Amino acid sequence: MDWGQFLLFIVVGFAAQMVDGAIGMAYGISATTVLMSLGASPATASACVHAAEVFTTAASGISHWRLGNVDFALLRRLALPGMLGGALGAYALANIDGNQIRPFISAYLLLMGGYILWKALSENSAEREPPRHISLLGFAGGFLDAIGGGGWGPLVASSLIGAGTKPRYAIGTVNLTEFLVTATTTATFVFTIGLELWPIILGLIVGGVLAAPFAAMATKKIPDKPMMFLVAAVVILLSLRNLVLTLT
Repeated sequence: MDWGQFLLFIVVGFAAQMVDGAIGMAYGISATTVLMSLGASPATASACVHAAEVFTTAASGISHWRLGNVDFALLRRLALPGMLGGALGAYALANIDGNQIRPFISAYLLLMGGYILWKALSENSAEREPPRHISLLGFAGGFLDAIGGGGWGPLVASSLIGAGTKPRYAIGTVNLTEFLVTATTTATFVFTIGLELWPIILGLIVGGVLAAPFAAMATKKIPDKPMMFLVAAVVILLSLRNLVLTLT
């Protein structure tokens, strides 16, 4: 084991989980980007990150549940479609290049980030009903998350918040549901391409599990409008970065 690399990925896992657990997104995208920069293929990077996320999303989801950030009615509508989408996405990634659809995902997320920012700036911040097509949203989120090595949080959390769901409940519910989606996705990867790079996976797990309780606490304490600004900023920056990388 390369102990320097192991410690590096503990730091990467901690930082990524602090962001993901607090605002409901960016763990997979951040960690996958680092792995691919080290030479891992998209399928291998996604498989390793999802294996680590089985543990980090469990810790994060439990933390959000204990702090009262989870809407179980919403979770039930997201879970099964998300698990199905994740399994199909993992199977597809073993046979196609997921980079081909990333520009379209990034463009959608850029629009969602702008919409959330507009909502945060508007005077009318009254909570509305969540979007009607929750099952379709869960399926799309699970599929795109497996294909792109990340994206469940940006797609599902941003869509829910953009539609008026209270940020703490959108983020907490998305984090707990992500455990079920990630476990299904990882199992599919195990049966299709297997898992490699275990020292990196373990580093991501250790850092992510350590960060999970602190991130959930941040979600509970930060007021809605600042949280929406933070979510919008992360979505916009990640989307712009991905668009630039895929179009150049």
